[in-house]
Amino acid sequence: MEPLQKSGALPYDTVLKECRELFRKKFDDYGASWRVMRPASITDQIFIKAQRIRSIQEKGEHLVAEGIRCEFVAIVNYGIMGLVQLSEGYTSDPETDRDKMMTWYDEYAGRARKLMLLKNHDYGEAWRAMRISSLTDIILQKIFRTKQIEDNRGKVSVSEGIDANYLDMVNYALFALIRIDEGEDEMK
Repeated sequence: MEPLQKSGALPYDTVLKECRELFRKKFDDYGASWRVMRPASITDQIFIKAQRIRSIQEKGEHLVAEGIRCEFVAIVNYGIMGLVQLSEGYTSDPETDRDKMMTWYDEYAGRARKLMLLKNHDYGEAWRAMRISSLTDIILQKIFRTKQIEDNRGKVSVSEGIDANYLDMVNYALFALIRIDEGEDEMK
């Protein structure tokens, strides 16, 4: 996997580091207030972000100061929050231990990175040829799959579970960030 680590992992690690830093700064501002959210609420929050991206792409403009790139960062961070909530459960008394939150962040970001390397090996980094609008659509598809599984109380017969969908949302959002940073038009 050495060539993939040189080509795919370096920009991946760069944008993931940016997402992690924003997560840490927001923790300093808000604490772990998100820990009160049930996973379905996090899925809905990701939906809001992805829907806004799609709306901006379709309209060709945005009126709120933050653009598409910020929303992809939010999808990464909410996806990791969702993975934490699936594993640890939600709480009515959010922790204030930043080290614990960052350890969880790194654990789930590491799982997403490992999955990215495995899939890049099999798919040959096909995401690099995708339009950002297609990455947006795939994230939306993953959201609707997740919502269906949540509505079925987590039961699936042949499909991957909610965690796999969150991991994919994280990775597709990171791919979009890489493509934007490499100069791909975020409106296409």
